[in-house]
Amino acid sequence: MKNITFAITATVFGTCVALAGPAYAEKMTMKVPLTSAAEVPPNTSAGKGTADVTYDTASKMLTWKVTYSGLTGPATMAHFHGPAAAGANAPVVVPFKDAASGAEGSTTLTDAQAADLMAGKYYINVHTDANKGGEIRGQVVK
Repeated sequence: MKNITFAITATVFGTCVALAGPAYAEKMTMKVPLTSAAEVPPNTSAGKGTADVTYDTASKMLTWKVTYSGLTGPATMAHFHGPAAAGANAPVVVPFKDAASGAEGSTTLTDAQAADLMAGKYYINVHTDANKGGEIRGQVVK
């Protein structure tokens, strides 16, 4: 009888652990508007863009697809910066490989980077020759 009770208890416990594990993982999707008004300091560019950002909390995989138009010229660089609140500047954290035609990519974040992303301390910046400090920008918030 003790063996049966133990087996049932172990099975129930194992099932609960298996079901509870994935509940902590989350795949978050964020849509980030990119504007010249969000730049620090703001500029008068008519450029605008959108970033579709996905973050998987279990694998720490950050994925993005950024599109933009109306810039003063071709994008020369684009990347995630952080950690910084809206209105503040920070160094590059994740560079984009091909900024000229929009940007798409992914990377695995460290624990510290993941914490900064989840705290809303990352922003996307797109640079041009006319706006070397950044032409359009958007804060990544969940």
